[in-house]
Amino acid sequence: MIRSIPSPNISVLEIGPLTLHLYALCIILGITVAIWLGNKRFSRHGENTKSVVSEVAIYCVPAGIIGGRIYHVITSPDVYFGSNGHLLDALKIWNGGLGIWGAISLGAIAAWIRYRQLAKKIALPAFGLFLDALAPGVLLAQAIGRFGNWFNIELFGRPLNAPWALEVPRSFRPYGFSQFETFHPTFLYEALWCSALALFLLWWGKNSKPGQVFSLYIVGYCVGRFFIESLRIDDAQLIQGLRINEWVSIVVGGLALGAYLRLSKSSGRL
Repeated sequence: MIRSIPSPNISVLEIGPLTLHLYALCIILGITVAIWLGNKRFSRHGENTKSVVSEVAIYCVPAGIIGGRIYHVITSPDVYFGSNGHLLDALKIWNGGLGIWGAISLGAIAAWIRYRQLAKKIALPAFGLFLDALAPGVLLAQAIGRFGNWFNIELFGRPLNAPWALEVPRSFRPYGFSQFETFHPTFLYEALWCSALALFLLWWGKNSKPGQVFSLYIVGYCVGRFFIESLRIDDAQLIQGLRINEWVSIVVGGLALGAYLRLSKSSGRL
């Protein structure tokens, strides 16, 4: 009988002179899945759309990684700017630390700019349909990427005594929790939530208006992230007793819900 989920004893693969970080491999695999599924879904809108996702990805993927890292550094300043922080560690993406809100924001801006450039050359559908096509794949990419946190043994939650609890080696336990051996596997919770939400959007989004699937993706992710974030015990900025990512989930989720409701009454392009 499984009493708990073990933590991996490796975070890198060494193949000859190459050192492959498993966190990075999870991110790359997730991006590959997102591009593949997004292209498959968007290409249904006509011959002109078959290579658009790949074209846009060349710009929005790097922008998303940069945005995600910037968001992480800004929301975890003590790690890099504190008395015991190391500024150059901000460049070590393979050690973990990509904030999804920064990734989505900067990635979406880059995608919009490139999409507009392509739309001047070829006839393309509404940008909202492009975002809708990407949403389920992005969720699956997030789910896969969370296993990178498992390999790095990071971002787990409060102590937990259950068959699905995560074993955490003493050296990885936060200050004040060294006496506990097992914790909430928040990486797994988020991976399961994102996967379930992706499947729901694939089923539900067939008769939606442009932009609604993406809006609902943001709403659904915010709901799950709020509750999962409340379980985490890693260092984070607090505002009125809530972690900053909980506040972001409330604000962004509310805005996305408003956009969804507005789009449900609209008949225009997005």
